[in-house]
Amino acid sequence: MDRPPFTPQEIRAEPAAILNAMVAVVEEAGRIALPGFRLGGPTTARVWHKGGGSPVTESDVAVDTFLNERLGALCPAAGWLSEETADDAARLALPLVWIVDPIDGTRAYASGHPDWSVAVALLVEGRPVAGIVHAPAHRATYAAAEGHGATLNGRPIRVSDRDTLRGAKAAGPAEAVAALARAGHGVVRLPRVPSLALRLVRVGEGAIEAALVSGNARDWDLAAADLILTEAGGTVTNLAGEIPLYNRPMPVHGALVASGMNLHGPLIAAARDALEG
Repeated sequence: MDRPPFTPQEIRAEPAAILNAMVAVVEEAGRIALPGFRLGGPTTARVWHKGGGSPVTESDVAVDTFLNERLGALCPAAGWLSEETADDAARLALPLVWIVDPIDGTRAYASGHPDWSVAVALLVEGRPVAGIVHAPAHRATYAAAEGHGATLNGRPIRVSDRDTLRGAKAAGPAEAVAALARAGHGVVRLPRVPSLALRLVRVGEGAIEAALVSGNARDWDLAAADLILTEAGGTVTNLAGEIPLYNRPMPVHGALVASGMNLHGPLIAAARDALEG
C-alpha cells in the first residue's frame, strides 16, 4: 500500500475513500482462489469438513489468510470476524470491524458451480459502510460505499421497480420458494444461487426480484451484500421488517427476505404466509 493506513476518523467521514483499495485486495483474493476451481468439475484444492459437516478447502484458508493480512494493513484499527478464523470477542468492543467470507458458497466452488464469491464488508457501529462481493468465475465485482450507490464492474446498478409478486423472479432455498409459489403468489422460480452474498447482490442489479434466506445465515454471508443491495435501492430484513445488525456476540440471523423497496411489503406478507403458515 502506497499510503498510510486508513484511520477510523477517515472512514467515518467518507467511507468511499477506502473502497478502491478494498476492491483491489478482494479481486486479488479471487485470483488466489481461481486456480483450485474447475468449472463443471471437482476442485483441485484439498477439501475437508468442519464440525457440523460444512466443507472447507485449502483455498478458503489461503484466501482468509491473505485477506486478514491485507485488510488489516488497510485499517489496523478494525476488528475481524471471518468464517474461517477463530472468533475473537475483542471485536465486540471495537467500532470498526471487518466481516469476511473468503469463499461464500464453498460447496459450489468445490463442485464446479460458478456461483461462489469473496465477500468483504467494513462495519461502523454494527452496520456496513463499505462492501465488496466478487465472483471470480463470472469476472463480476459488486461494490458499494454508504451514500454513493452500488456498482457492478464500475457501472451503477439498481433494483427492479416491480411492486407486485405476480411474475416476480424469485430465488432462495427450494422449499421456501416452492412454498411461496404454492401460496398462489405467481412468482417465477429461479434456480437457487449457492452463494447467499451473490443471491442478494443479484437483487441489487434486478436479475432477481425477490430473494428468500433461510434461518441461520451468518454475518459474513450477509453484511457486504446488505450494503450493496441497500445502495442499489433495495433492502434485506427479517419477517418483522427489521434490518440486520452485525457484530453481535452470536453473528447468526433468522429468516430474511430481500427485494426492491416497492416489493418489500408484499414480499414480507407473502413470506409470512408461506413460511410461518
